Amino acid sequence: MAERFPHIIICTSYELPDGVRGLIRGDRIWLCRTLDQAGRRTVLSHEIGHLELGMPIYPRHHMYGIREERLVDDMASRRLIPLHKLIDAMKWSTHPAELAETLWTTERMVQCRLHNLDPIEVAELEYHLDGEWS
Repeated sequence: MAERFPHIIICTSYELPDGVRGLIRGDRIWLCRTLDQAGRRTVLSHEIGHLELGMPIYPRHHMYGIREERLVDDMASRRLIPLHKLIDAMKWSTHPAELAETLWTTERMVQCRLHNLDPIEVAELEYHLDGEWS
């Protein structure tokens, strides 16, 4: 953050409204103070994705917002869970909750990462796990 977005302040002091884990307003990223470390890491990565796309958009049509959220989740899951770490973790467990704990992220990010594997990544997983996953 300091190198890429030095003007952004990250605030973790406040409890955000129900259902809001993080948001960007102006030059601040707000992370809900009730998040644990894995949650803060995950939500911050998600919000950084919005910054990388050129600040969050508030489109006229809600489908653009849904599309951006999916894209940002995919970006965050790839940043948080590199393929080699996913492979190592899946040698011990394929259960999303256990993978999330091992990978220091949320179960939602694990599911997103698994859902968005490209064909080469699938082949790598199959090779390293002897086809024992799915």
